Amino acid sequence: MTLQHTVQLNNGLSISYGVRKLELKHKWTIARGFADFKDNVFINVEKDGITGFGEAAPNIRYDETPDSTIEFIKKALPVFEKFDLRNYYDLTLAIQNIATQETAAKCALDIAIMDWITKSKGIAFHQYLGLNKNKAPVTTFSIGIDTPDLIKQKIAEAAEFPVYKIKLGSENDEKIIKTVRSVTDKPIRVDANEGWKSKEEALEKIKWLQTQNVEFIEQPMPADMLEESEWLRQHCEVPIIADESVKTTSDIVQLAKCFDGINIKLMKAGGVQEALRMIWLAKALDMKIMLGCMVESSVAISAAASLSPLVDYADLDGNLLIKNDPFSGVKTQTGKLVLNDEPGFGVAPRF
Repeated sequence: MTLQHTVQLNNGLSISYGVRKLELKHKWTIARGFADFKDNVFINVEKDGITGFGEAAPNIRYDETPDSTIEFIKKALPVFEKFDLRNYYDLTLAIQNIATQETAAKCALDIAIMDWITKSKGIAFHQYLGLNKNKAPVTTFSIGIDTPDLIKQKIAEAAEFPVYKIKLGSENDEKIIKTVRSVTDKPIRVDANEGWKSKEEALEKIKWLQTQNVEFIEQPMPADMLEESEWLRQHCEVPIIADESVKTTSDIVQLAKCFDGINIKLMKAGGVQEALRMIWLAKALDMKIMLGCMVESSVAISAAASLSPLVDYADLDGNLLIKNDPFSGVKTQTGKLVLNDEPGFGVAPRF
């Protein structure tokens, strides 16, 4: 895929980056707002005839924009001249230290580096980690907040998936669930996206949801309401999973008493290397682990899916929500993630 900007570095490394508009199949609405498209930033890292592909999905929730992502990439260019790609630990550590924020930009660089590393070794990333691809879980298919007719249409379009993720956090929560239950009795997972603003409201909603074949509730209240989340967990029968409350490894220990599990997203973590550290720590704390995503193409989704044999749940459907995915990669078969054995993350440009 041709990108807008290319920089040739003195060590023979070529880095290209640019923005591409990803058009959504349906308007995407959650508790915080809605979108018809997403502007994601793509990056190519090329050396020795090998190209590593990366992607950033900047999120305004974390004060990220495509422009801020590109500014971070520019700041990282001198770092790439100081390290050999094969010394990827030192390289990515130096990139992480450029700034405390901009994790989506860090993620794009990390994915591209690790794609290049494993391509240079002629091995798929999941094989590089020694993982059994057949243990990849089923992914949910996400249903955004919408009208009853469109919710029914979305569920019909995703009929192959055995479990759905339902976005709540609005005044129409009960109506949405009743609409879902009018057309399917499949298990559902609920994501409130910080939409319930008090522990009392959250508890009332969850007590009713517990009668609706809900597997777990994701991020019921705002991220900083940890004391309230601990109280809520003690009063609920279904597991409570942290999303916005957790970004990187340093957040996890304090969440162990507030949540039953965490949702790890590469865009929040800053890439696959940090996501791996998060997985091992969460396992040590006996927490459930879900791999999630933003609206992303097959580049970032395939990178996350490569880690999926390690986790309990997957919500890796961002590439299925868009109609102009510029890459091919991981597939789904009746909802199950199907990893390929191509070197790297197994992605290839469509054009």
